[in-house]
Amino acid sequence: MVTKELIPMPKSRFVKVVCPKCKNEQIIYNKAATVVKCLVCGNVLAEPTGGKAKIHAKIVKVLS
Repeated sequence: MVTKELIPMPKSRFVKVVCPKCKNEQIIYNKAATVVKCLVCGNVLAEPTGGKAKIHAKIVKVLS
């Protein structure tokens, strides 16, 4: 018997990234709707694309 989930799990996640310029760790949303910049140096970490954001930093961990 196959049961259907009443509330499906979201496909979007928060991710911990490392800035390629200053090595600062920061948590960002993988479907960001605005440009996300590093809080330390101002380098662009993610740009919106209409769906999932284009992430320009190294992803260290996907948070659940």
